[in-house]
Amino acid sequence: MTTPDAPLGDGTRLVHAGDEPVVPGTPLRPSPVFAAPYHLGEEAPGWQGADGYARPDNPTLRVFERAVGELDGGDCLSFATGMAAISSAVLALVRPGDRVVLPSDGYYATRVLARDELERLDVRVDLVPTLEIGDVAARGDLDGARMVLLETPSNPMLDVCDIAAVARATRAAGAVLAVDNTTASPIGQRPLALGADLTVGSDTKALTGHSDVLLGHVSAAPTERGRELHGRIAAWRKTTGNTPGVFEAWLAHRSMGTLDLRLARQAANAAALTELFADHPAVRGVRWPWRPEDPSFALAQRQMLRPNGIVSAELADEAAVAQLVRSSRLVVAATSFGGIHTTVDRRAQWGGDAVPAGFVRFSCGIEDTADLTADLSRALGTLG
Repeated sequence: MTTPDAPLGDGTRLVHAGDEPVVPGTPLRPSPVFAAPYHLGEEAPGWQGADGYARPDNPTLRVFERAVGELDGGDCLSFATGMAAISSAVLALVRPGDRVVLPSDGYYATRVLARDELERLDVRVDLVPTLEIGDVAARGDLDGARMVLLETPSNPMLDVCDIAAVARATRAAGAVLAVDNTTASPIGQRPLALGADLTVGSDTKALTGHSDVLLGHVSAAPTERGRELHGRIAAWRKTTGNTPGVFEAWLAHRSMGTLDLRLARQAANAAALTELFADHPAVRGVRWPWRPEDPSFALAQRQMLRPNGIVSAELADEAAVAQLVRSSRLVVAATSFGGIHTTVDRRAQWGGDAVPAGFVRFSCGIEDTADLTADLSRALGTLG
């Protein structure tokens, strides 16, 4: 029997995240409020919490942000895309002359932001591999750093970095630690509980999970420092107009209720595929942090709350990847990840990652595990 104050499970938290108090006669689920301007009274907009204009805030956005904030354990701000969230978190906080540490093997668009925008603004950017950021922090080599951005597990290599250790070092250096939690998802890892100041995510991926919405968010720790950072990023969003659309926010809130169920099946499929790939001569370099043989396994077990559905591996070359896709009935070629369909993305085709031509990122969907493994086993058999 559970007690009233017992911790709730992931499925329960997701279904009820963002709920308003029950009022008889009101809809069970919140409906989107599409208004852009609102009726103004005699007082200034915002008087007694009244809405004036939808760009800085609106009822639908508040519900979604409350829901995500409950999962992250912080105060959430939503953005039009994942990159809008990342760029806003960085640009709202750094100034010319600051030093920023970013992962050299993380999401490519983050590195483009560093190359094309931060350096233009005279911000010093140090690109460090995910597995070495912890060493940099441990050595105390963060002097002058304003921000450290981790992405763990990294995308696409799936390396894992010790968030708590880096958080201690960044705090000692007076730097802000932001963690890109996209790959893990808010129920797979809680960076704020491990000491991060900010967690960012592309909600386009697993959180919404149906490959039909672009969205991102930043959540700040519920501390005095976190509230100050939240205020600065909120001001940046209001000024730059990075607020997501009402329909996207509503659709995301509706979709995230099934994340627990989706992630469980995706992880089961990932576990099965890693074993299939590891035993097949046409595949090498299989990575999934929850596989006991993976170099990140021990840290992932300690730091992450549950596995996800992203697997990386290497086939012989570009032609082998194309043959695998042609021979598969269920797996299609597509970028992004976290959706309900199993997809494969040959990362070298985009030109941004230092990976071999045959390196692929599998995003496991929610197909029946037996069907998916049988399909890919047949497809792998055509590679010789």
